[in-house]
Amino acid sequence: MIDERKKIILLINEACGSGARQVKACDIVGISPKTFQRWSCKDNMQDGRLEAKNSPSNKLTELEYQRLIKVANEPDYADLPPNKIVPKLADEGRYIASESTFYRVLKAHNQLHHRQKAKPTGQIKKPKALCATAPNQIYSWDISYLPTQVRGIFFYLYLVMDIFSRKIVGWQVHEEESSAQAADLMTDICAREGVQRHQVTLHSDNGSPMKGATMLATLQQLGVIPSFSRPSVSNDNPYSESLFRTLKYRPEYPENPFADLTDARNWVQGFV
Repeated sequence: MIDERKKIILLINEACGSGARQVKACDIVGISPKTFQRWSCKDNMQDGRLEAKNSPSNKLTELEYQRLIKVANEPDYADLPPNKIVPKLADEGRYIASESTFYRVLKAHNQLHHRQKAKPTGQIKKPKALCATAPNQIYSWDISYLPTQVRGIFFYLYLVMDIFSRKIVGWQVHEEESSAQAADLMTDICAREGVQRHQVTLHSDNGSPMKGATMLATLQQLGVIPSFSRPSVSNDNPYSESLFRTLKYRPEYPENPFADLTDARNWVQGFV
């Protein structure tokens, strides 16, 4: 930018030296005579942005800076991290600086390492591994959408699979997701498969039909042990997810939505 100004000034001066009028020369290069005069001053030939020093309006004064250090090293605060110092000061009706400012200043003075950690480190508890060595030990189940001819309305496929044999031990298709429907399905499965109390663990995600009161009460009555995916872990129920993917990506899966409940049930029956 400065180099460009110098070139313009040089060109105008050369034109004026050759007899041209300054006003006309300025008009040709697209600047006003006042701009030319301002650019010609030596003081204006430097980039003022390089010398700009704008301090934040909320910057700590030297007195406040020293006060922060002093308070942070008082006996009551010497071992506390900033996220505990600031609330404690607030309880006493005192405000010195924000939590982030405390962190920044204490870090600059190497005074963070000896303080308590902001959050206690907890051991991550490993989930209990489920392992099936024979049929009727671990079931996996889930609910999947089946499209209907009405946009936004679906049928719901309840599917229960034995993870050892990969056998589909039970299924139903309904017009709604319901803990009661799931409970009825498990009751039928246990009777048909001859499941004994405490023989089967039933694994699922954390959906409301899976954790509904009716479903949990039925499982307790049947002696089926419930097992649920970890919160925020999307791949904790891979068997059911894989089965639904197999179902929906088969070549014979209908291209058009199901016309009615009977249509959906007939197709699932053929798949099973």
